[in-house]
Amino acid sequence: MSPTKHLCIPLDRKSWPLKYNVLSMHLLYSALLTLVLLLGLPWWLLQMLRNGKYRAGLGERFGLVPDRIRQDNRPVIWVHAVSVGEVLAVDPLIRQLQEQNPLYRVLISTTTSTGQKLARDRFGAKNVFYFPLDFAFAVRRYLSALRPEMIVIAETEFWPNFLRLAHGTGARVLVVNARISDRSFPRYRKWRSFIAPMLRNVDRFLTQTDVDRGRLIEIGALAERVSVSGNLKFDIMPAKAVTIVGHLQVVFKRDRNSPIVVCGSTVEGEEPILIDSFRNVVKWYPNAVMILAPRHPERWPQVVELLRASKLPWKRRSEWNHLEPIGGSIFLLDTIGELAAVYQLATVAFVGGSLVPRGGHNILEPAHYATPVMVGPHTENFREIVDLFVRAGAVNVVTPEKFGDQLLRLLDQPAKRVELGRHAAEVVRATCGATNRTLDVLNQYLRQPATSVDPPVPRAL
Repeated sequence: MSPTKHLCIPLDRKSWPLKYNVLSMHLLYSALLTLVLLLGLPWWLLQMLRNGKYRAGLGERFGLVPDRIRQDNRPVIWVHAVSVGEVLAVDPLIRQLQEQNPLYRVLISTTTSTGQKLARDRFGAKNVFYFPLDFAFAVRRYLSALRPEMIVIAETEFWPNFLRLAHGTGARVLVVNARISDRSFPRYRKWRSFIAPMLRNVDRFLTQTDVDRGRLIEIGALAERVSVSGNLKFDIMPAKAVTIVGHLQVVFKRDRNSPIVVCGSTVEGEEPILIDSFRNVVKWYPNAVMILAPRHPERWPQVVELLRASKLPWKRRSEWNHLEPIGGSIFLLDTIGELAAVYQLATVAFVGGSLVPRGGHNILEPAHYATPVMVGPHTENFREIVDLFVRAGAVNVVTPEKFGDQLLRLLDQPAKRVELGRHAAEVVRATCGATNRTLDVLNQYLRQPATSVDPPVPRAL
């Protein structure tokens, strides 16, 4: 299949109404974006002062291109992954893309600071930067400095100015692992008249499921540009070894700690349920440990207050000396990038964002280790994955009211835990392959550069 050509707005007089209508929408969008930024400035400043949020990479977000990503004349493939989940999903894709195209340089942008840290750890700081705010002046600076041959966007990051300007440079723009959530779909459909022209700036969409493909077409994507490649997250490799895992294994073995309950990516409203559940667990298993990992670092102080109020023994990972006993206590994992590997220690894992209506988080990380997984009923953001696991008998879905009882029941049923974990690992193995399918399509859109690495030819922005 040959790559789809860019859609260009013709300049004959009949096309002028369309052309100016699109431009008017972009001008209106930019004006509204500026207004939102100005009105929200006090809140942003408060967040920066209170917990440092949004402070990291502020200059880069406003278009100050860091010198570290300029120091290479190879043509660029720009991959954008919003946060930790997206970075993990595209990790194998990026590595294979670079391996198969050594004459290109792969640069990675993220939006969140947690995603930035993980990307720098995995790909090196010289290849990673913060994604610019969607103001034309900020986007133009990056496009002018990097002059990417291809831009790969993970999932559904639709920024109107970015897509329009990127398309205008002649870069190939592809959206991979695309999905349209239940929550987003009605909103996208309502604004179809604005979204449809924006989607024409994308050369190819590779979706997770047929449902996502149909939704993209319904909101304005051209059907011939949308195909299903599967979910990249099924190809996420088990997390690399981290030091904390070894330390915990030594202490657990020494002190005969069991069971180990890992509660990952928890959100506001879930920790009280989990803390109360652990209170009951230690009545039956005095040497048990709960590892609690809140989703957002800025909430760590809030969770600390909850733990203090609980009167249960607890310790912070950041203050633990690696030898101190932790049996019968809650271990607060107040670090970034360690949770995925810690899942391998779990007797049972709970994946958060699901006991309260937040859409859930990725259950594949514990599933890779054949760890039995529990989730709440709110898993809309990972609907297809959770449904697949439910059909395979590979996940335990529970309500907040019954969470404590179900946790104790699962801890008391070793055979049931083994069955859940085995089915989970089987689902992961049976559904991998999206990375290779995605890579095949990306390579179709890449122009092979000359073997001599010359500076790229400037293109008008």
